[in-house]
Amino acid sequence: MAAPPGGPFSMPNGDLGQMPKLKTKSGAKKRFKITATGKVVYAQRGKRHGMIKRTPKQIRNLRGTNVLFKSDGDNIIKFFLPNG
Repeated sequence: MAAPPGGPFSMPNGDLGQMPKLKTKSGAKKRFKITATGKVVYAQRGKRHGMIKRTPKQIRNLRGTNVLFKSDGDNIIKFFLPNG
């Protein structure tokens, strides 16, 4: 069977459709940021609650953000932040 006259993405009413847009995962955009050099930065886990049982050193070391390993960061960008 031949492809429809408008190509493989034509709609039944004759409009030429386009490929669907790649959407960013909403959970990922809240958790990750992409730096200017293309690295993926994330906030460290473990500081939402239960601070009383952690040592001051643990709390101090959990401040700020970290950079993901390159392979993990590449996967995050590819699958969750395509428009990053």
